[in-house]
Amino acid sequence: MSSRVTEVEQHGIAPIPPEEQTSRPRDLFRMAFGGANTFATIILGTLPIAYGLSFRDAALATALGVVVGGLVLAPMALFGPRTRTNNAVSSGAHFGVVGRCVGSFLSLLTAITFFAISVWVSGDAVAGAAQRLFGFDGGAVLRGVAYGVIALATLVVCIYGYRFMLLVNRIAVVLGTLIMLLGIVAYGGTFDPGYAGTGTYALGTFWPTFTLAALTALANPISFGAFLGDWARYIPSSFSKRSLLTAPFLAQVATLLPFGFGIATATLVANPADYITGLTAISPLWYAIPLIVVALIGGLSTGTTSLYGTGLDFSSIFPRLSRVQATLLIGTLSVAFIFVGNFVLDMVSSINAFATLIVLCTSPWMVIMMIGFVQRRGFYDVADLQVFNEGRRGGRYWFTRGVNWRAMAAWIPATTLGLLCANTPMIAGPLRDVAGGVDISLLVTLVTAAVAYPVLVKLFPEPPEVFASAPAAVPIALPAEA
Repeated sequence: MSSRVTEVEQHGIAPIPPEEQTSRPRDLFRMAFGGANTFATIILGTLPIAYGLSFRDAALATALGVVVGGLVLAPMALFGPRTRTNNAVSSGAHFGVVGRCVGSFLSLLTAITFFAISVWVSGDAVAGAAQRLFGFDGGAVLRGVAYGVIALATLVVCIYGYRFMLLVNRIAVVLGTLIMLLGIVAYGGTFDPGYAGTGTYALGTFWPTFTLAALTALANPISFGAFLGDWARYIPSSFSKRSLLTAPFLAQVATLLPFGFGIATATLVANPADYITGLTAISPLWYAIPLIVVALIGGLSTGTTSLYGTGLDFSSIFPRLSRVQATLLIGTLSVAFIFVGNFVLDMVSSINAFATLIVLCTSPWMVIMMIGFVQRRGFYDVADLQVFNEGRRGGRYWFTRGVNWRAMAAWIPATTLGLLCANTPMIAGPLRDVAGGVDISLLVTLVTAAVAYPVLVKLFPEPPEVFASAPAAVPIALPAEA
């Protein structure tokens, strides 16, 4: 493997050859945990405190969100080893080979959000720590340079591909964990677990704000739903379902470390809404260098796990773009969002809005795929999943002009109803008060998808050829121009 780390990955979304499926579930753990053991997750951990919660309530809300999110996420690791491609392409078995573009949209939404978060907070941490070390206030110029350097380094890692990313995440898991644990020494003397909160809740009262905090934490594991297949496709299908389910779930449970770091240190800063500045101001001088290290490594880790998958997927939607070209395009757009979001818009509010969209759009998509996996008993025709990517028509998953309207007719109402019930500072639907102000949007979107899709499939059965028992002789080779 070491000789391949510095080689640019040639694989796109075409099936990984079985002989190159050399990863193991523990590598999936490293990718999922390494991608979240960073300042991006720390920032999400600070938000419940910024919402006005006490330390205890912030920790409870975060733990609830992480565990529930991890349980929802885990089954998304089952697709890659069987289809040998990413989850967006795999979703073509359930949404249709054209309808799988829904997954590509979700991948783009998630990638831009978390790439932006990783570069933004890492750049601010580097700039703040440098000021703490050298007493030099570089202002917007220093921050802009830091953003640019981290974004460029992230793009380079993504271009090299999966093997290089795995190396970065192996380092991030160990180094990030050690530095955050070192934070116990740095801040332990001033931390008060009895911190009572500000008394002013972001949504006016306790339960709506507590639910908002839980949903904020839940966005982190849900955000990996579109990306697990990027890495799981390198794992042979011979591994047990239990090991494949356990790896991403434990990775999310492990993120309670960076979440906890964020919650605890947010109680110490003067203004949790300006966390990075406050953290560098209260940090001991000796801890400034470790903060820079975890910011740089963490920025690379989160940024690459987000950006890599979207570049991979968009190279299939736009065949004229190679994986490298698509990665550069999405990366450039994301960098523009970072600068506009940080210097023009309210970045924290923007993150909250995008996190809400990720949860409410991605979770019903995941539920439909999971139900489909059970209904198909894990059967997937690897070749027919690639029909759209190869410019062809037909095959097992063509449905109606490439779209399975049953899945769409479940996903669209589920997402819509969720948004109508949302109750967040930036996304507040007209039905937000239906439960006394408590945000039930996630429950609504999950239940709607879980009920609507099986009912539609029962009333309007899917074509028999999508099941393993159907004959394999399916018309799959019609030219796209026919």
